Amino acid sequence: MLKNKFINHVKIIIMKLKEEIKNYIIEASLEDADKIKDDTLIFDTGLLDSMGLLFLIEFLNENYQVEVIDDELNPKNFESINSIVSFVEGKLKTQAAV
Repeated sequence: MLKNKFINHVKIIIMKLKEEIKNYIIEASLEDADKIKDDTLIFDTGLLDSMGLLFLIEFLNENYQVEVIDDELNPKNFESINSIVSFVEGKLKTQAAV
């Protein structure tokens, strides 16, 4: 029972994380929310550019205490909302394990 509550709590946190990241990208790109899906390729579609990536990294650091090191500046980590959420989730799990 306790395990199920914990799993549900984690799912809610991840859903909130996804919503916050999506809202950030919508605000930063000034794009219509209906045009941005969780798997939309952010850089290929021009939603963000390299400067936008720097601001996104700053947003992640300020809001989730996620620091991105040079080796993690891999396009796969930031190509879509889904990939950003997976990246942040992995970083948070690593931080929690320490």
